[in-house]
Amino acid sequence: MQLKSLQDAELKGKKILARFDFNVPLTKTEPRTITDASRIDLAIPTIRFLLEKGVSKITLISHLGRPDGTVNPKYSLEPVAKYVAQKLGIDVILSESAIDNGVKNLLQLPETKIVLLENIRFLPGEEKNDMELAEKLSQYGDIYVNDAFGAAHRKHASVYAINNFFKNRAYPGLLMKKEIDSLTSLMDKPAKPFIAVIGGAKVADKIKTIERMMVMVDTLLIGGAMAYPFLKAKGVTIGNSLCSDEDVSLAKHILSQDKGGKIQLPKDHVVAETLEGLPEVCIGQNIPSGKMALDIGPETLRSYGEHLKTAKTIFWNGPMGLFESKNFAKGTMGIAKIIAGNEKCFSVVGGGDSVAAVMASGEADKFSHVSTGGGASLEFIEKGELPGVQALKGL
Repeated sequence: MQLKSLQDAELKGKKILARFDFNVPLTKTEPRTITDASRIDLAIPTIRFLLEKGVSKITLISHLGRPDGTVNPKYSLEPVAKYVAQKLGIDVILSESAIDNGVKNLLQLPETKIVLLENIRFLPGEEKNDMELAEKLSQYGDIYVNDAFGAAHRKHASVYAINNFFKNRAYPGLLMKKEIDSLTSLMDKPAKPFIAVIGGAKVADKIKTIERMMVMVDTLLIGGAMAYPFLKAKGVTIGNSLCSDEDVSLAKHILSQDKGGKIQLPKDHVVAETLEGLPEVCIGQNIPSGKMALDIGPETLRSYGEHLKTAKTIFWNGPMGLFESKNFAKGTMGIAKIIAGNEKCFSVVGGGDSVAAVMASGEADKFSHVSTGGGASLEFIEKGELPGVQALKGL
């Protein structure tokens, strides 16, 4: 069953209840400000579209952080309200609570166009998929719009249960539609060669994604801390590099399934004694004792680059090293530039850290699609569906 299109909805004069993923990183000290607003920036076109179509009111729902069903001022959406207002050039009123009686009063004021409900996860009913909470929220809108792809893998009240109260009146936002369309084309009919780049920290976190990719791709390039359990499983010495016994066991299992030799592992590394230590290139796969690998080396970057330049489809999830430090960012930034330079391929990047890396590289606009959902994009690849999307379809 296909998702409906927001462009086909009768929106003029309607009250809209819209779920977004404004779960953005904030500074740890007061006044708390947003350090990376890309998730909000990517959602702004949906809000603008609704305003242009002449809706009467928009009530925005989002979570931020993990307050675990209790009110915690450090997870307040106040910085988000200020940022959205600044981007749109109109007032955005932040409610005291998501189901505060004052919300209805706010929505009756002629001068109030947009209300942002305070963090929905301040309410224990959200993560319990509580039907009563969903019903209370539903009273704020004639039409429900879900643009929170990053939360679509959750069976939460504002993502899942709420669809029960908007039969034939629930639509994906513009970003949600683009996410689903892009990931579907990646999975259904990828042009060959199809190459996946998988990085990050733990094999255990991405075992299902790796197994799914093994079936689909022509080549699987592994980097970051993800690579060291694979190298250790092959008898390579990895020094003090991040690695758990569980991950080594999983890596052995995956390598045993790789009959076609699809998996490529780093040929050299950038190492240091500590995370703050001076970087040095370690030639060859073996890492000396007392050193830890914190980035792929120049030979690996060259070799991976040769593969990526031939690709017609690329999926990238996870950085190649500790890219937050300039000393260990060359591998990740190099991969970003190589993928961006392959203009003939359909390229998708998914996952929080890899998205942050692509944004930092300045190459984001050259990717076919930059996914806002880390866990959601991986789950969609593993299962081909998400609870929040199924609910939106009325399934």
